[in-house]
Order: sequence, then C-alpha cells, then structure tokens
Amino acid sequence: MSAAILTAKQYVEEQDGCYRILGKRVSLDSIVYAFLAGQSPESIVQSFPVLTLEEVYGGISFYLANRTAIDAYLFEGEQLFETLREQARGSNSLLYQKLYTDRTSHL
Repeated sequence: MSAAILTAKQYVEEQDGCYRILGKRVSLDSIVYAFLAGQSPESIVQSFPVLTLEEVYGGISFYLANRTAIDAYLFEGEQLFETLREQARGSNSLLYQKLYTDRTSHL
C-alpha cells in the first residue's frame, strides 16, 4: 500500500486589500461573519452555492489561523463603512429624512 502525499492547499487570496475565497468572488468577510453568527459550514454553503464545503472550511481555517489579523481587517472595514454611511447621510440628508419619516409613519 502506498501512502499518498498530502500538500497544504490554499483557499484564501488577498487582492487589492480584500480577502476572497481563491478563484471566487465571495469575500472571506461573508464566511467569517456567518461563522461568527453561529451558522454551520453546511448552511454557509447553502447561502453561497458557488462554494464547496471544503472551501468554506478552508476559509474558516484561514480565519482561525490568522484571527488577530483578520479581526483587525474586519474592524477596519466596519470603520470605513461607518464613515461612508455618515458621509452619505450628510450629503443626502433630505433622502434620509424622507426614509425616516416614511418608516415612522407606519408604526
């Protein structure tokens, strides 16, 4: 019986400051947030049918192996989102006021 040689496989790539599943358009963020919310890898595959179960586990393993760095990356993304949201509210205040008024009028 011959033993097969296993090699480490890469599942995550970083391009232009964004982590994605290798060869896919699915961000690592999407997998990590689903994982942290308690979703199983099987349910994550159902949410992202372009991914295989192996790729989801690979993304989760990458996150766990690099947790400090990826948590910092996610935090930076959340901060950028908040900044952009505040800028959008400032430059489109009338639109946001209409949305708020419409939302509260239905309560």
